[in-house]
Amino acid sequence: MIPFDEAHRAVHYPPDRRFRIWIRPLGLAILAVIVLLPVILAWIQAAMFGLPDIPPSSVSAEATASGPHGFPGWVRWSHFFNMLFLFMLMRSGFSILMEHPRLYLNDHCTPGTEWLRLTPIKVPKDKLWTAKEDARYISPIVGTPGYRHTVGLARSWHFLTVYGFALTGVFFVCACLTSGHWHRLVPASLSVFPEAWKFFVYYANLRLPPEPNSFCAYNPLEQLAYAGTIYVMAPLSILTGLVMSPAIVNRWPVYGKLFGGRQCARSIHFLILVGFTLFVVAHVALVALTGLRRNMNHIVLGTDEAGWTGLALGTIGLTAVVITWIAAHYISWYSPRRVQRTYRLISEPLLSVTLDRLTPPKRIYSPSDISPRLWPNGKLPVRDDWKQMAANGFKDFRLKITGLIDNPMELSLEDLRAMATEDTITMQHCIQGWSGIAAWRGVLIRKLVEQVKPKRDAKVLAFYSFGEALFGGSYYDTQRITDAIEHNAILALEMNGAPLTDVYGAPLRLRIENQLAYKMVKWIERIEFVQSVELLGKGEGGSSEDDDFYDVLPNI
Repeated sequence: MIPFDEAHRAVHYPPDRRFRIWIRPLGLAILAVIVLLPVILAWIQAAMFGLPDIPPSSVSAEATASGPHGFPGWVRWSHFFNMLFLFMLMRSGFSILMEHPRLYLNDHCTPGTEWLRLTPIKVPKDKLWTAKEDARYISPIVGTPGYRHTVGLARSWHFLTVYGFALTGVFFVCACLTSGHWHRLVPASLSVFPEAWKFFVYYANLRLPPEPNSFCAYNPLEQLAYAGTIYVMAPLSILTGLVMSPAIVNRWPVYGKLFGGRQCARSIHFLILVGFTLFVVAHVALVALTGLRRNMNHIVLGTDEAGWTGLALGTIGLTAVVITWIAAHYISWYSPRRVQRTYRLISEPLLSVTLDRLTPPKRIYSPSDISPRLWPNGKLPVRDDWKQMAANGFKDFRLKITGLIDNPMELSLEDLRAMATEDTITMQHCIQGWSGIAAWRGVLIRKLVEQVKPKRDAKVLAFYSFGEALFGGSYYDTQRITDAIEHNAILALEMNGAPLTDVYGAPLRLRIENQLAYKMVKWIERIEFVQSVELLGKGEGGSSEDDDFYDVLPNI
């Protein structure tokens, strides 16, 4: 285990590390039907009629297969890099999932409505329970980087890897189409389904069917599995991942609705992860059972021989992949800033010219869409001055605006309410994975900027909270002034038609709807105009960026 100090051990390696899987009974019944019913039918068929006859045309692939045979170099190298990237995506995805270990079919994420729960904890009704408290520990054996509250680093690995996964996939598909290799993977007719069922009956009864030589062609069930994985699951994993972007979904809500909403897309994303896992298990099992040395020579050397060379080199390649998991784990904990900055170096320029340019409309949802509640999050302020102001309805509160400006100001809540306010109904996207819809009313940051008159070298707005950061100290975060103006950011005074409550950020909270919610500082005490994020804290752009290694421009 990483030698954490006392503060980090309490956060990342908590005493309660239990793992439980709970599935809603209806979901369990549906899962049983999907998984068990085909197996039971295969057993019944074999018991009543025997194992099905497989015609010679399905087995004598050398004589009947159309299209190219063998595994050219581009197929073999694509296979290796796909394995490298896919496994890292799966491992980092597990870590991200455990930051909010509940899956829903509704965008409100109301506790008790989840269909899958990967935690033994039921949300207590007799005390405040935050989303941060709900996060669970995951062993670094199965997750990158592992432990608890590591979503920042997990996201860095996830998004760094997805570029490689996507580029490998695009290269592979283009090469398949131009070379004719796609004939090996894509069924030529619907007759593949009854033929595939025959092979499934054998496997379900733990028998091996007469297999074609996979150097020339796959059996029909393998062909369906490969085609489904490459041409359905892989693209769908990326398309559903994009629904996690507040910039995309708040700009074009219809895109999220194509998948049933953000949380349905998140559930589909998880089921694809399960699908990839099952595919890998079945694939490896069949490779081993149908001639391990010959199959390894196919995919490693591109030859149809039974020697040991392919297996030896394949073992070295697989060992190298496992070493990348170990290396990623230790790099994450001994050089986390390097991981964060590498991801930022690659992603920030791309996001700046794509997702960050998407501005959501003022009113995306209707009042009937508002969630019953939002998950509370963050540490409720414990400072005496905040408690005293909260006790008298923040009548004594004054928002201090300072820094590189010509006109410093102190504004009461009444002063802010006297300004022209903006109304919006939007979905909140949390980096942990949960969401919720709420109505907000507040003052446009643009109006404040116009009044305080920033100096020319002022580029960044820093928002300081009465609340504490995860590892102590006042929580703060930053926004580029241009982003706050262009994306209609507001200082929210009200939520769902009433003044902000203590739990949800009173007296003020930031709203900028094309970013994840940790950038929307709650319990705002003051605002400072500065030249650069490097002048604040540890120089990364906010408390979460400084200590949790979050990204500074989270449009997804």
